Amino acid sequence: MDIQIGDILKLKKEHPCGSREWEVLRTGADLRLKCLGCGHTLLIQRKKAEKNIKDLIRASESGGNGEI
Repeated sequence: MDIQIGDILKLKKEHPCGSREWEVLRTGADLRLKCLGCGHTLLIQRKKAEKNIKDLIRASESGGNGEI
């Protein structure tokens, strides 16, 4: 899966704050994600993240600056 910095990932499970949307801050073998609900960041293995992705919104589709 081609995940780029600035993309928004909609995951299957909710974060405790109630948001399912995460912004990609770093890519590689691991992904650094930022919760768009509360701002919490986490580092997750790419394989585990790809398994839990429900939808992917490209940075270019959301206005080009990575924000919705």
